[in-house]
Amino acid sequence: MQSILGIETSCDETGVAIYRPGDGIVADLVYTQADHAAYGGVVPELASRDHVRKLPGMIGEALDQAGLRPRDLDAVAYTAGPGLAGALLVGAATAVAFASALGRPAIAVHHMEGHLLSPLLDADAGLDFPFVALLVSGGHSMLVEVGRVGDYRLLGETLDDAAGEAFDKTARLLGLGFPGGPEVARLAEQGDDRRFDFPRPMVNRPGLDFSFSGLKTHTRLLVGRVGVDDYADVAAGFERAVVETLVIKCRRALKQTRLERLVIAGGVSANQRLRSALDAALPDRVYYPPAKLCTDNGAMIAHAGWFRRLEGRNDGQIAVRPRWPLTELKRPA
Repeated sequence: MQSILGIETSCDETGVAIYRPGDGIVADLVYTQADHAAYGGVVPELASRDHVRKLPGMIGEALDQAGLRPRDLDAVAYTAGPGLAGALLVGAATAVAFASALGRPAIAVHHMEGHLLSPLLDADAGLDFPFVALLVSGGHSMLVEVGRVGDYRLLGETLDDAAGEAFDKTARLLGLGFPGGPEVARLAEQGDDRRFDFPRPMVNRPGLDFSFSGLKTHTRLLVGRVGVDDYADVAAGFERAVVETLVIKCRRALKQTRLERLVIAGGVSANQRLRSALDAALPDRVYYPPAKLCTDNGAMIAHAGWFRRLEGRNDGQIAVRPRWPLTELKRPA
C-alpha cells in the first residue's frame, strides 16, 4: 500500500506527515516556531535555521508514529512554493536528498493546492468536484473555481493585503501578539462589533477581487482616536467587516459559476466567526478542512503529493518557486 511522506516548510511551520490512501493520515507532526513573536512577523533567516534544526528528527518521529521504515515509503512530497525562498529550499533539499537515497520519487507540491485539496481528507464530509474554493491565509486571499485536481480557474484575488495579513497588522496596532488572527478574534469576543463603522472593501463594485489595505488604514486611524479600553470594540468591528466582505464575495462567486459547493481553506478558515457566517449564509454548502489542517502542515502536502503521484510525477531535483501562480498548475492527463 502506498505511503507518501509530506514535508511543509513554506514559512514558520515545520510540518511532516505521512498519507496512506484508504487509511488517510497515519502520522502528522507540526512544529510552530516561536522566535518570530518578538519581531511581530516572520524573520526568513530564523525560519530557515529552525527548519534545518527540526526536520531530520521530525521525519524519524513520523516514521515511528506510522510504524514504517524509510524504505516503506513510496514517494516524498514537499512544498516547492509559494513561500519564503530560504525556507522552501530547506524542505526541498531535505526531501530530494531523502527520496534519492531511497530511490523514490520526489514530488514538488504547490502550497495552495495543498490547502485547496485538504477538505477532501475528511471522507465523511461527502465533498466532490466541482466546487468554488476560498483560500484565505496570511499571504493569500483568492477565489478559485475547481473542476478537478489541476483544473483551476482564478475568479478573484487580493489586490494588496491578504485577509490574514490584515489581521496580523491590526493585531500589531492593538498591541496584540503574533500571529494576529487568533489574538484579534479572542479580543473581539469581548467587544461590540456595531459600535464603530468599518468599510466593506470592494463589495459595491462588480468582480471578485479583494482589497484589505484600506480597511487596515481605517483601523489605524481609528486606533489613533480611541483609548485602550475601546480596543475590544475595534477588534470586533474589524473582524465583522472582514467576515462580511468574504461572505459577500463567496456568495457572488457561487452565483457567477452556478456551483453549489464552497470550500474554505487556509489559516483564516479557522476563524469561528467566519465559519458561522458562511454556514448561516450557505447552509449545508460549505466544506472545511479538519481544524488542525487549517494552518500550514505536512498532511496537506502528503495528500496533494499522492494526487500528483497518480499522474506519474517525479521531479527528482531541488526546484522551488517563491512566487508560483496556482493557475500555472497543469491538469493531470
